[in-house]
Amino acid sequence: MRAPNEVQPFSHRCRVYYEDTDAGGIVYYVNYLKFMERARTERLRELGYAQSTLAGEGLLFVVHSAEARYHAPARLDDELLISADVIELNRASLRFRQQVRRAADDVLLCEGQFLVACVRADNLKPRAIPETLRHAFAGRQAPGLIAAGE
Repeated sequence: MRAPNEVQPFSHRCRVYYEDTDAGGIVYYVNYLKFMERARTERLRELGYAQSTLAGEGLLFVVHSAEARYHAPARLDDELLISADVIELNRASLRFRQQVRRAADDVLLCEGQFLVACVRADNLKPRAIPETLRHAFAGRQAPGLIAAGE
């Protein structure tokens, strides 16, 4: 199912460090994938779920497929805004649309889509996303449940 329009956009801020750049002084292309991974993790945390807690409960999220397009370079000390918006929510997977923008001028640097699968930690077989988490990703609270942090 498509994610409903009521879901609030999410953005994670990060800074480009020397270790993120290549010999030309620009962000090495694969590091954009790392920035987007961090934004997805922070999106989960913002919803009240820590990856470490979920792993302890036998649930992992793994990237099934990734697509990225590069538009402009980021450089040392740039502050970046990385979005992580769910555009498709299925029984055992979700699709994120992500963008990396330079905070100073809002220039689009990189964008992509990521299909993320929910799997069992013990055997890496697909499993259903728990209802409470599905509702959190869908932007609404499950009936009779208290949202994290309340």
